[in-house]
Amino acid sequence: MIITFPDGSKKEYPDGTTGMEIAKSISDGLAKNALGIFVNGKKYDLSRKINEDAEIRIVTFDDEEGKEIFWHSSAHLMAEAIQELYPGTKFGVGPAIENGFYYDVDIPNGVTLSNEDLQKIENKMYELAQRNAEYERVEISWDEAVKFWEEAGDEYKVELLQDLKEDEITFYKQGNFIDLCRGTHIPTTKHIKAIKLLNVAGAYWRGDANRKMMTRVYGISFPKKKMLDEFLLMLEEAKKRDHRKLGRELELFLITPAVGGGLPLWLPKGTILRRTLENFLKKELFKRGYQEVITPHIGNLNLYITSGHYPYYADSQFAPIKVEDEEYLLKPMNCPHHHQIYASKPRSYKELPLRLAEFGTVYRYEQSGELTGLTRVRGFTQDDAHIYCTHEQLKDELINAIDLTQLVFKTFNMDVTTRLSFRDENLDKYAGDPEIWEKAQNEIKEVADIMGLDYKIAKGEASFYGPKVDFIVRDAIGRKWQLGTVQVDYVMPERFQLEYTGSDNAKHRPIIIHRAPFGSMERFISILIEHFAGNFPFWLAPVQLIVLPISENQHSFALDLKNKLDKLEFRTEIDLRSEKINKKIAEAEHKKIPYLLIIGQREVENSTISLRQHRIGDLGSKTFEELINLFNEKNKPGINK
Repeated sequence: MIITFPDGSKKEYPDGTTGMEIAKSISDGLAKNALGIFVNGKKYDLSRKINEDAEIRIVTFDDEEGKEIFWHSSAHLMAEAIQELYPGTKFGVGPAIENGFYYDVDIPNGVTLSNEDLQKIENKMYELAQRNAEYERVEISWDEAVKFWEEAGDEYKVELLQDLKEDEITFYKQGNFIDLCRGTHIPTTKHIKAIKLLNVAGAYWRGDANRKMMTRVYGISFPKKKMLDEFLLMLEEAKKRDHRKLGRELELFLITPAVGGGLPLWLPKGTILRRTLENFLKKELFKRGYQEVITPHIGNLNLYITSGHYPYYADSQFAPIKVEDEEYLLKPMNCPHHHQIYASKPRSYKELPLRLAEFGTVYRYEQSGELTGLTRVRGFTQDDAHIYCTHEQLKDELINAIDLTQLVFKTFNMDVTTRLSFRDENLDKYAGDPEIWEKAQNEIKEVADIMGLDYKIAKGEASFYGPKVDFIVRDAIGRKWQLGTVQVDYVMPERFQLEYTGSDNAKHRPIIIHRAPFGSMERFISILIEHFAGNFPFWLAPVQLIVLPISENQHSFALDLKNKLDKLEFRTEIDLRSEKINKKIAEAEHKKIPYLLIIGQREVENSTISLRQHRIGDLGSKTFEELINLFNEKNKPGINK
């Protein structure tokens, strides 16, 4: 058979050669670090034989796919440790996640795991890893698999098998543990050198609040202890930057049971932060020819049935609201409302492109256990826009929308990668003609190539109505978030019968570009808080300046200074309390206010201001004019120092 490597080179191997044998033929170092292999795009265990010509890619822990394989295998190792320590445990699912893994388990006799138990499980995992057990793949018939798990008394695995009747069934075995699993897995347990179990949570079986509550154990593992040490340091940094903690301390937002989970209240300072972001984007939108609209928070259910959002995403939406003889839905998306605005009058090609923008609040049903600060909420605001254009305008409009999104992330100096999210032809969740999908995907890829984007293609990540360009932000502690997006849509114009009159006087369908640079304002701000650790740059800070008189003798001068700064629209506070100046400075530093203006008797006599910068310290005496020049220079988007 002919094996083709990622660089395009080819080499002949005997039929039945394994991935590990190929790795060894390349180098001992690769064989030592290899965790899995992709064969013609499909994940294989390194022990699995290859019997056909193939394009291959061997992955290590340096690859995202390698980490996924490593952490999935670690979940199995943790399950084996739990099985040994708590005989009779039943197992749900145990996937890899972005940073580590978890396993949902049903431990007998009502056992509740504590942190001490986690340490015991962790120690057992180290012991089992040292046994160097192989991960063995076993193909088995569906009937045999059901019989096995019924005899084992694990109703969770039996239930999972009901959804797999048409699939190839495989078990994986390592040591004394057997699991129903598609794979792929690392060669042996010896690769797992560093382990940390992080926490325990409750999780309903299959995410259904009406089903049994299971115990979910989270952990992470690495092939080197140094990697674990670095991760644990990063976790400590994450605690300091946690937007929930900083949101309370800096008085930005509030989530209270009295209002409801996942429904944030924006406090005055948080509102300033949010409005500053909105105004920054609105100025850019105005320059680029967008028109702002406002739409209601609910809509007729038929609107979302027409768009497809209700049948496609019914599980993530709140139940319809009965009003007289009609049903309404809390708005899950802004798109259908904007389409109604487009359809409100006849359109000509001379009016296109039509760019409609809205900071529109939408609502999604999220289970309470999934709600997390501002990152996962039930009500959030999208910086949404829909561009209605002709096919001839599509390329330029895509370039403009992508450029705007890039500008947002560049402004905040964020680490961003690009993903082209395409349709998976093996899934049936997509609306529209496959030929139209192919056309839209080619158009997106062409624009990405023209713009020189460094992207990866991800099949199966498209919206149900069209492919998209997704912008993935790596936050300050290494987590990845999908924020901005630009989507091409040929489906909604058909569903809503949108038209324009062309230069040929005939009716045509517009193409829609969906675009949201921030994505969700709530999620973006949560990442922004952690990105800056609450130390916002001057232009973005809710409070930019604080005036600190040393004693009552300087109050009149300090109040006059604040009034002047207020008139120049700098966001200024003043502290007139009869506290010692060192305490006032310490409290202002804790509030992370960028500049402290200290007024003593010498400053009053010389008509100067003693300037102190947050985290830097004393900058000396300044005249009022010098201060204003400095603040004007700092008060520009993108000036983040």
